[in-house]
Amino acid sequence: TVVPFPTYPNGFPENVISRFEDAVGRKVIGNKPASGTVIIEELGEEHLKTGKPIVYTSADSVFQVAAHKSIIPLDELYRMCEIAREILRGEHAVGRVIARPFEGELGNFQRTYERKDYPLEPHGDTILDILKRGGMDTIGVGKVDYLIGEKPFTEVNHTAGNADGMDQAVERIKSGFNGLMLFNLIDFDMLWGHRNNAVDFAHGLDYFDERLPEILSLITETDLLIITADHGNDPTTPSTDHSREYIPLIAWQKTFLVGRNLGTRESFCDVAATIAQFFGVDGTGAGRSFLLPEDTG
Repeated sequence: TVVPFPTYPNGFPENVISRFEDAVGRKVIGNKPASGTVIIEELGEEHLKTGKPIVYTSADSVFQVAAHKSIIPLDELYRMCEIAREILRGEHAVGRVIARPFEGELGNFQRTYERKDYPLEPHGDTILDILKRGGMDTIGVGKVDYLIGEKPFTEVNHTAGNADGMDQAVERIKSGFNGLMLFNLIDFDMLWGHRNNAVDFAHGLDYFDERLPEILSLITETDLLIITADHGNDPTTPSTDHSREYIPLIAWQKTFLVGRNLGTRESFCDVAATIAQFFGVDGTGAGRSFLLPEDTG
């Protein structure tokens, strides 16, 4: 039976908050679902005056802790989130605990790229674990280790936005590797999707389109490129939460002679199954590959 991660539309129960407060030695404020930028504007002044961290959640299964860097230094904020991760087990095993540092003056706060996520580790092997165990490179560019933990990766390089992410991905492809590189462009989510900023989202898509040929030019006939997402985040919808179930899925290889419709897939696991077929390894047992036999030679 698949049990979904717990969510908290009314905030976290008192026994969770009191355990967290006792463990970190500070009372908290907030404890409700909210947009990250909205809640730091709402409670930022109280936070600056009292030193109380801002705890909030969203429609996702997350426990988020926001703090101004001048009030709670990064190391302490990260330690607090590590404590929260240990508390949030069992029935309250949220998908991620997230440190949300911000800076700036009252009325002009900005969240920084020093965010750090503490995910609930997968219950079994991922395709990354399988490739790594087989002696292949498993490289992360961006915050990908914040989603599934550090264990499956042989190398992780964090980024400061989309441009830095594209630069690092290009350089890593140029340097060569044998395995899988997973890179994430965070600005579509953090700066534009959740902020309902459709104009800058569109500019970001234009920038990605401009840089994509650079990546395609580096891909050899034995490489496979997959472009996808972990959720929808339409900046034109009224909500600041994830907006839809369906995500884009594009696969490209130089040897593909004609395009074809991959259809509506039954599971995101299909991507892992496709990667397993491409590398000729046993997969996780979940999902269905969308490659044809001739696609892998």
